[in-house]
Amino acid sequence: MEEQQAAINHKAVIVGVNLNDRPDFAYSMEELRSLAEANNIEVVGELTQNASKINGPHYLGTGKIQELAAYAEGLDASTVIFNDELSPSQLRNLEGALDKRVIDRTILILDIFGDRAQTREAQLQVEVAQLQYMLPRLVGLRESLGRQGGGSGLKNRGAGETKLELDRRRIEERISALQEDLEKLVSRRQVQRKQRLKTGAAVVCLVGYTNAGKSSLMNAILDRYMPDSNKQVLAKDMLFATLETSVRSIELPDNKAFLLTDTVGFVSQLPHHLVKAFRSTLEEVAEADLLVQVVDYSNPEYERLIEVTNATLKELGAGHIPMVYAYNKTDLTGERYPRAEDDRVYLSVKEGAGLEELVTLVKDRIFQDYVQCEVIIPFAEGRLVSYFNANAHVQATDYEPNGTRLTMECRRADYEKYKHLFAEPLAAE
Repeated sequence: MEEQQAAINHKAVIVGVNLNDRPDFAYSMEELRSLAEANNIEVVGELTQNASKINGPHYLGTGKIQELAAYAEGLDASTVIFNDELSPSQLRNLEGALDKRVIDRTILILDIFGDRAQTREAQLQVEVAQLQYMLPRLVGLRESLGRQGGGSGLKNRGAGETKLELDRRRIEERISALQEDLEKLVSRRQVQRKQRLKTGAAVVCLVGYTNAGKSSLMNAILDRYMPDSNKQVLAKDMLFATLETSVRSIELPDNKAFLLTDTVGFVSQLPHHLVKAFRSTLEEVAEADLLVQVVDYSNPEYERLIEVTNATLKELGAGHIPMVYAYNKTDLTGERYPRAEDDRVYLSVKEGAGLEELVTLVKDRIFQDYVQCEVIIPFAEGRLVSYFNANAHVQATDYEPNGTRLTMECRRADYEKYKHLFAEPLAAE
């Protein structure tokens, strides 16, 4: 009997209102289904309504609610999931009218983040977002838990049923305590970030829609250019596999190096509670020198996903940062790859095709302050030969009576810093 009840609790009907014929409505409903499935909820039905505006008190019109109640009952669905974030009053009204557990897109995403969070910082950020979402909705959510006995759709690891039984004041105190703990972790990470920036290395940040292949791309670049680094990051074919920001130093054969950062993936209608809670983590994006937007090119809706990503970047204050596009999974399309066109590279991380083209494009954008030069370093300044061999791309070394002649590509700043020590002034190109 218990197994049967558990199975029923995992069945749901998804509901969406198509406001003014939204062009991305069908995809957003498909995405809602994926979010539910990522929470181990079986979607057994779908109901949509075309409308020019949302019905304020109930989200849906009265007739549609009656139709939905009968539809969910007929499918043995214990849960009804709405495609938009419901207000506290809408949540309560729908709970009463449907006699089912009612949840929305926001809580699904919060649940997934709760499951995926591995580091202490990510766990704190998710719990803060969950509590801030729940605070104005306590009445409706408590009724829902009482009706259904907890379970699927409201796992909320660390912020579940027990948190809902707290009164408003204690929840607010909990949020304050969590935010204090977060501040300590954030300040520690900011110190680490400042130390990295002191090295002068360019920062390249991977951004894009969830499950586009950002972590897989990072691992492929590490495998190609630093095979012995043993610093792979978690990469799985699932929504929001990455919540933690990972930074790796990529050292290229020509002695150039840059920092590559992997970030949390975006999704349409990313809850503002999460954006706010993860803002400190996402600051990495706003401070990058170059963004690489990883795109699932095999997705028919890839252009919409680019729009969502760009809108989210703008919200984070990163809309002005130069960007190139990595069109991943091109092997699943009829397009020719690998190839580079303007600011786009068509590649396949799975096949390891197009990595060189992408890195070449990245180098063209971030190493513009490098100069090609030929210098003679006096034997007395031999340390500079070692320095340039380690920090520049030395193409030729010749020994002459008055010193060591280096033909190389180096940072303009290094050239300017040491040129007074060279045996003869030679202009940099």
